[in-house]
Amino acid sequence: MKTPSTMKRKRLGVTNYKKRLSLLKSGQHRLVIRVSRKGIVAQLVDYNPAGDKIVLTVTEKTLTKLGINLEGNNTQVAYLVGYNLGLKAKKHKIHQAILDTGRFNIIKGGRIASVLKGVTDAGLKVPHEKSVFPSKDRLAGKHLKNKVDIKATIPLMEEKI
Repeated sequence: MKTPSTMKRKRLGVTNYKKRLSLLKSGQHRLVIRVSRKGIVAQLVDYNPAGDKIVLTVTEKTLTKLGINLEGNNTQVAYLVGYNLGLKAKKHKIHQAILDTGRFNIIKGGRIASVLKGVTDAGLKVPHEKSVFPSKDRLAGKHLKNKVDIKATIPLMEEKI
């Protein structure tokens, strides 16, 4: 007998439908954060029965286009990606969202938490616990060889957006 393919994404461990349904019931924009080995993607997504509609997307490559020379997926890049997305959301008159991490868990001080910190610092309201945010030393890049002065970078980013 053939296995039904209706829940293939669940069977493969790609989608947690129970969590997805609870996020969709909120009726808010979803802040989708995905971290890979090479970079970070932060998106604001709306539900549509035909398929989710992506409203805004910011990646680490977007920072390069703004003149910020940081590559990779470290804590500073994550914070700046989140801050950039928050500024763009304010420009599009989006004031609130709900966090969607997919199958990933939030780790205290991790890259997902850094994106969340950047988004909330830019003014987007996202339900969260402040205890998961990274320390100020990590955001300043004291643990990195190639770091950027975030306090000097943010005004430049705000001008270009």
